[in-house]
Amino acid sequence: MTRIAAVRGALPPHRYPQAEITDAFARVCLPPGASRRLLDRVHTSAQVGHRNLVLPLEEYAKLDGFGTANDIFVEAAVDLGAEAVGAALEAAGLAPADVDLIMFTSVTGIAAPSVDARLAGRLGLRPDVKRVPVFGLGCVAGAAGIARLHDYLRGWPGHVAVLLSVELCSLTLQRGDASPVNLVASGLFGDGAAAVVAVGAHRSEGGGPEVVASRAHLYPGSETVMGWDVSDTGFRVVLDTSVPDVVRTYLADDVRGLLADHGLTSADVSAWVCHPGGPKVLHAVAESLDLPEGALDLTWRSLADIGNLSSSSVLHVLRDTLALRPPPPGTPGLLMAMGPGFCSELVLLRW
Repeated sequence: MTRIAAVRGALPPHRYPQAEITDAFARVCLPPGASRRLLDRVHTSAQVGHRNLVLPLEEYAKLDGFGTANDIFVEAAVDLGAEAVGAALEAAGLAPADVDLIMFTSVTGIAAPSVDARLAGRLGLRPDVKRVPVFGLGCVAGAAGIARLHDYLRGWPGHVAVLLSVELCSLTLQRGDASPVNLVASGLFGDGAAAVVAVGAHRSEGGGPEVVASRAHLYPGSETVMGWDVSDTGFRVVLDTSVPDVVRTYLADDVRGLLADHGLTSADVSAWVCHPGGPKVLHAVAESLDLPEGALDLTWRSLADIGNLSSSSVLHVLRDTLALRPPPPGTPGLLMAMGPGFCSELVLLRW
């Protein structure tokens, strides 16, 4: 059985309270003299208290197009990625040369050579390390990445696999764009990275939960619900107001089906590790699954503390679950995220 040997996060150094970010982004997004009533409302309703950003706030007004933003992404992604992977390997009691596969995921920048390739020499990964760079999964990629590591390690039970997520969402902010969706994104998304070290059944390093199974589901007719429109100014967010309704329509059946395949019900789950997609999405998750009070407390805590980090967020919630509220050994847990497609990915764990 695949085991998650360690999870570690990394955040850029520039940390601000939400009110300060709101003031700065008002100057970037709104035309001179425009009302900021909508901006203030959506930033407040995001229920984000602080965020870490890859740049000092005053630098966002100076970004000159997609190329400049992407150059910053590549440099910062390598730095944050090295920090996250190095810390996770150390926590797992492993060396970079032990890594057989590294999967890198992001939806907020592009690079060729990919970020994982740029990290190999810096970290000391073996020249024959298998690399899987992934783009386009968005917020679901933290959960999907763990599921794909599990798929790989079932075939190579003596191997070590690493998932690295780096998301620098602030670099996709559209200057001079006062559209509601850009304002919502400017209040919800933050910057950060996370790394997961997983080992196959034939290895014994460290502790951590086992991955039992996973389930993926693409929801019909929902391709335009979430994603990017790629323009001359970079990635313009697509975020439809129907996302909570899609969650209410499909998620419960997926969760119940996966649990039933393993003789379980929702009542058996000792910890719900959920991506902090935003307040409306979290309310939809709790309502559709009829979760007990407090089941998503760590997810709400992560949202307030660092915002939505796209694919990195659910990995931060997993790290917090292991560090702050470790479930009873042997009990089942469920890790879940949703993203562009529109889709979900569920990972059944055993603590």
